[in-house]
Amino acid sequence: MTGLSDFAIGKRWPAREPEKLQLYSLNTPNGVKVSIMLEETGLPYEPHLVDFSKGDQRTPEFRSLNPNGKIPAIIDPDGPGGQTVALFESGAILVYLAEKTGKLIPFDSARRWETIQWVFFQMAAIGPMFGQVGFFYKFDGKEFDDKRPLEHYVEESKRLLGILDARLEGRAWIMGDEYTIADIAMIGPVRNLITFYGARALVDFDRYTHVSAWLGRALERPAVQRGLQIPSRT
Repeated sequence: MTGLSDFAIGKRWPAREPEKLQLYSLNTPNGVKVSIMLEETGLPYEPHLVDFSKGDQRTPEFRSLNPNGKIPAIIDPDGPGGQTVALFESGAILVYLAEKTGKLIPFDSARRWETIQWVFFQMAAIGPMFGQVGFFYKFDGKEFDDKRPLEHYVEESKRLLGILDARLEGRAWIMGDEYTIADIAMIGPVRNLITFYGARALVDFDRYTHVSAWLGRALERPAVQRGLQIPSRT
């Protein structure tokens, strides 16, 4: 049976508390999905900072856990049947943690799959599109003379915000009165779009009143406030 000591990543990020779930991450929009989820569920875990400025994500130790070199990733020494489970991809980790704890996902099968579809919507659409806006508006892409890529991703982001806004009309959360992993998946990317990327006016964010109100409610949650700062960069 594979144990925590069998993973090469432990050589670079030694576990101080090996009985706990190990989180390897950075507080980016993708990273905070898992730290927020862990804070919301109260599951004991040990966070490890994967420092992009040092190229940690490209090291052999990290790639041994996630060959794609992306955060977040986890190792759970107490997985199903007592087996150690290693996972990457934030959406998969959210579903895994929801099932492990029995929290933040509906018990009813139909509503459970409806929740998961919104997690996939974030993974497939919201995350990538908002990230492209960031690249072309804030980072290297802003120097490109051809502004058509930026214009395309801005319009696509507006379309996606419209879909989310329509879903939230008359609902406190994506699944109605029930706060779930669908909400947790969306918090980081939506917040990042209007804060770190500074694209609030660019995408006419304030026009999407239901999204704006939803984000405000989410950011008031103590577990969200904690999760947004984990792992600490200092």
